[in-house]
Amino acid sequence: MPVLSKRRKANIAATTKNPMSAAEAITKLRSFKTPKFDQTVNVVMHLGIDPKQADQIIRGSISLPHGIGKSARVVCFCQSDKVAAAKAAGAVEAGAEDLVAKIEGGWMDFDVAVASPDMMRVVSKLGKVLGPKGLMPSPKAGTVAPDVIGAVREYSAGKQEYRNDNGGNVHGVIGKLSFSDQQLVENLEAFIANIQKIKPAAAKGTYVKKCVVAACMSPGVQIAL
Repeated sequence: MPVLSKRRKANIAATTKNPMSAAEAITKLRSFKTPKFDQTVNVVMHLGIDPKQADQIIRGSISLPHGIGKSARVVCFCQSDKVAAAKAAGAVEAGAEDLVAKIEGGWMDFDVAVASPDMMRVVSKLGKVLGPKGLMPSPKAGTVAPDVIGAVREYSAGKQEYRNDNGGNVHGVIGKLSFSDQQLVENLEAFIANIQKIKPAAAKGTYVKKCVVAACMSPGVQIAL
């Protein structure tokens, strides 16, 4: 049986099962004893969907009002005349067949792959490589876009993808504990509003069953919805 640290015991003792407003929840997070690094603040929403049904899958991408405190390494599949612009927008690498060959050779030093629609015939060769890692560009996720330079800029600045897991949960990052209370509250409210807005028509009953926010090394705090 694992031994709990004094900090963990103190934090557990300070938790509450009562749902709180977004502002109260962030204040509560700050009251926990924290390690000496800037923790990421996460949100998870448990949804009343059937993950096995294609028409109830929750998937998309979002740019939060204040970013998430982290930049992503983005690669861009585009025509040669856009390579320079893509790199200027923040892409760590850009190209077409040459970029495909580089990735087929084992290079995977990136977090997000974006592509213009006309490049998908080229990118499709990487389906077995990028698919299992969740890196395959997709229109639903916003990583296949006509304005591929804009997509590079957004993802480099912290735009994030989300997709429900097998339990009907959607996870997201809303920032760092070093953010101000207002920034975290506004990011949290924006994420929740986005998920509520895209409720599938096929989902029945209560859509958002539970919402919890937590720093990466703190207990969770339930949000009142």
